Amino acid sequence: MAQRETTVGPEEGIHGRPAARILKAAKGFSSQIALVKGDREVNAKSIIKITGFARKGEKVTVRAEGEDAEQAVNTLAEEIAADEH
Repeated sequence: MAQRETTVGPEEGIHGRPAARILKAAKGFSSQIALVKGDREVNAKSIIKITGFARKGEKVTVRAEGEDAEQAVNTLAEEIAADEH
């Protein structure tokens, strides 16, 4: 298992376009990937679960298990932190 903490960068949080980018990145990996905030954990490959999961500035942990787990957590952590419009 691999995990990495990051801070949500986009102004709109994990919503709309940022959520779509995170979902697209997550689906590119075979590992099971979850986003964790406090005691809440959601499947990173479910747009319904990740949309609205966290706001700008909040800490989120990306957790993955599988053969490409390390790459998955690093890629998703970067996507979550990216402040692109």
